[in-house]
Amino acid sequence: MAKTRSELREKCMIILYQWDLFKNSDINEILKENMEVENEFVKDIVYGVVTHQKEIDELANKYMHDWTIDRIDKTGCAILRMGIYEIKYTDTPEVVVINEAIELAKKYSDESVRKIINAVLDKIVKD
Repeated sequence: MAKTRSELREKCMIILYQWDLFKNSDINEILKENMEVENEFVKDIVYGVVTHQKEIDELANKYMHDWTIDRIDKTGCAILRMGIYEIKYTDTPEVVVINEAIELAKKYSDESVRKIINAVLDKIVKD
């Protein structure tokens, strides 16, 4: 059975979380361990975030008030990076990106991190 985009985004978040947790790990190995089936959407998001991480983190930090992306929990960091990547580098509608990020944050992060994710993505969209 095919997974929904929401389920695939959750898989991306898990992969990016593991990649951030184990910085010396090969992203290809982490992808293989977490994917039962090859999926282009997951590959696009994961490789896109990994490739553009520096720019994504700089953009996130630009819109955080008295905070930086490396200070939020690793799941929140993965969610925020995915959201920024999708807004900046894909054709996914911005409202969908923000909604999906908030739903993941409700499930995996606390309220303060959810608010940071929402605020940063909202500011990026408005600029």
